[in-house]
Amino acid sequence: MGRRPTEAGGRPFWILVAAVLVSCPLAYLALSTALHRPESRFSEHSYDGAGQEGRGAASGDEDCCRGQEHLELWGAAIKWGTDHKFNSSRECCRACKSMCGEDGPCLCNSWVFCGDRERCGDRFGECWLKKQEDVLLPALHDSGKKVIWTSGLIYGKGEGIVGLQTDYGTLRIKLFPDCAPHSVAYILELLRSRHCAGCQIYRAEGRGYSWDTKGNHISDASFGPPYALIQGTLEAEGFLFKKSPLEACPALTRGSVAWVDSGPDFLISLANHNEWRRAYTVFGAVLPEDMDIAEKIAGLGTKSDVWDNINVLVLEKPINLKLKRVADIGARES
Repeated sequence: MGRRPTEAGGRPFWILVAAVLVSCPLAYLALSTALHRPESRFSEHSYDGAGQEGRGAASGDEDCCRGQEHLELWGAAIKWGTDHKFNSSRECCRACKSMCGEDGPCLCNSWVFCGDRERCGDRFGECWLKKQEDVLLPALHDSGKKVIWTSGLIYGKGEGIVGLQTDYGTLRIKLFPDCAPHSVAYILELLRSRHCAGCQIYRAEGRGYSWDTKGNHISDASFGPPYALIQGTLEAEGFLFKKSPLEACPALTRGSVAWVDSGPDFLISLANHNEWRRAYTVFGAVLPEDMDIAEKIAGLGTKSDVWDNINVLVLEKPINLKLKRVADIGARES
């Protein structure tokens, strides 16, 4: 028997507040459960949690300007740091971005900043703007805890695109190094290894009756299942994966590529999931003209499974992936 409001002496309000505080974590837990596999194929690998200082990154950072600490990139200098100083790495990054036009490659595609006032000394604030010859193979000068520099990459139009090659076509993905530098660094490392054995897509769920063809949620429809996504792993056998920190976490839109938890499992969203804001690091996006390949994969044969009491659809035959440079596989015509 519940209390009448007059008998609670104002307590119903505080009970409601408590219920809201409890329900929010439960909703996030349900979301995480829906995407998290009960067991990892490569669970025996050790993880060192590198970069955990990045946790709690702001959501929806449209003007992303992030870099990797303790990293010094090399390359031809467009502007010399001795003559070009700022108070923060974000300002240095923005200076590089300002040299990117909307219609082509960037004149500046990497930046290096000295932001530790004590350790940098007279070099504090130096902002070196550089031009990498190969944006997918940036020239590394030094890295490690002793390095006083922070570096970042900027990809202009048509730059920084990798391909996930499948038997159904190649999903070209534009990487976001300015929003998720640690995540993109792993992708580039995996790309350099020329080896992705074990990388695959193992789950596929279409938009069902909850989202329209543009990925917009239909009023009064459920949010899943199905969950409008394809999901897989980007951990290659014998290749040490380091957990990525939580970086920029906007809501997932149609085509977004994001880690599940801290990786190496990832998802490609087939819909605009505004309800998933602040949940997962988005490190790239499938080119719009390649989303038909993702939809084709979502329509393949599946079987039902249950992950921690959540109904999911897994592929009857997982799809093997190869990570390629777009130049190696040829650009797909629009």
